[in-house]
Amino acid sequence: MTEASPLDSRREVHSKVPEVTLLFWIIKIAATTLGETGGDAVSMSMKLGYVVGTLIFATFFVVLVIGQIKATEFHPTLYWATIIATTTVGTTLADFSTRDLGIGYAGGSLLLFALLMLSLFVWHRTLGTISFRNLYTSKAEMCYWVTIMFSQTLGTALGDWVADGKTEDPAGLGLGYAGAALIFGGLLLVVAALCFSTSLSRTALFWSAFVLTRPLGAVVGDFLDKPHDHGGLALSRYMASGVLMAFIVACIFFFKHRPAATGRTGPTLPHMPPRCE
Repeated sequence: MTEASPLDSRREVHSKVPEVTLLFWIIKIAATTLGETGGDAVSMSMKLGYVVGTLIFATFFVVLVIGQIKATEFHPTLYWATIIATTTVGTTLADFSTRDLGIGYAGGSLLLFALLMLSLFVWHRTLGTISFRNLYTSKAEMCYWVTIMFSQTLGTALGDWVADGKTEDPAGLGLGYAGAALIFGGLLLVVAALCFSTSLSRTALFWSAFVLTRPLGAVVGDFLDKPHDHGGLALSRYMASGVLMAFIVACIFFFKHRPAATGRTGPTLPHMPPRCE
C-alpha cells in the first residue's frame, strides 16, 4: 500500500473572522464608540492615566488574541471581545501619543499612520497578502490583530484631530463632533459606493472602511460623554459604556453570525504558500 504524500492530505480551512455584512459594520461602529467611552472611563473618570489604562487594556488584548489564535473555529463572542480590546487600548494609546508625548494630534496621527503602514508592509512582505480572509496560520492572525490595533489607535487620533478645537491643540481642526461625524460618515459612504460600483481591491476598501469607522466611533463617543462647554451631552461614561455593551451583546446573541468564506482548502503542513490578491 502506497503511503499518501503529506502534500496530498488536505483539510478544509475554517475562517475565524466574521462575514463582512451590514451587521458587521454596525457592531464595529458600536464597538469603536464603546472603546472611546470605556477607554476614557478608565483613564479619565477613574483617573488612572493613559499609561496605566493602556497597560490594563493591552493585557486584555494579548490574552484575547491568544485565545483567538488557539480557537479552531469562529466564535462571535470571542472575536468581538477582541475587537473591543483593540479599540479600548487604541483609545488610551492614542491619547498617550497625542497628549503625554507632546506631539499633538497631527504628530500623533502621522506617527500612528506610519505604524499602521509598517504593519501592513510587514504582513504583506511576510505572507504575500493582507487579506482578512487569508488567516490560515498563527503568523497571519497575529499580523491581522496587530494591524487592527494600530488602525483603531490611528482612528482615535484622527477623530480627535478633526473634532477638537484649537484650545485642545493648535493643530486641531475644531470642526466639532457633529462636523467630524459628517466627514467620516461621508467618507465611509464613498468607500461603500466604490465597493458597489467599481472593481477596486476589496482588501484595500475593507481596510479603508475599517480605519474610518474608528474616528466615527471616537467622535460619537466624545459627543456622548464630553461636557456641554465642549459640545458634548455630558453623559456618564459608565452609563454610555454600559448601554453600548448591552447593544453589542444583543447584536451578537440575537442575530446569526457566519464566518467569512475562504473558498479554499489548505494542506496539513503548517506553512501555506502566500497568495496575492
